[in-house]
Amino acid sequence: QVQLVESGGGLVQPGGSLRLSCAAYGFSFGSYAMYWYRQAPGKERELVASITKAGGSRNYADSVKGRFTISRDNVKNTLYLQMNSLKPDDTGVYYCWRAGDYWGQGTQVTVSS
Repeated sequence: QVQLVESGGGLVQPGGSLRLSCAAYGFSFGSYAMYWYRQAPGKERELVASITKAGGSRNYADSVKGRFTISRDNVKNTLYLQMNSLKPDDTGVYYCWRAGDYWGQGTQVTVSS
């Protein structure tokens, strides 16, 4: 059974950093590209970043380029999102996603002073 479990969210001041993790279970993690999405209050869910199976190629939304870094550890079956220079507009629930429409439960990120 495919399961994705996010963690690492929290409350942080503007300019701060957080590292999100997404632990994957029940499938061959290294065989799939992986994605981070987020959903801000009252807005549609948006793609934040993606990474290919071996991690050789990464893509980012324009709004997070230069501040966020997506990475993965195919031995630990874990996806990461390092978020630096956080802004209030980064507030939302962050989800990891795998093809086949598998979502985690999400982790809340709140950027506020």
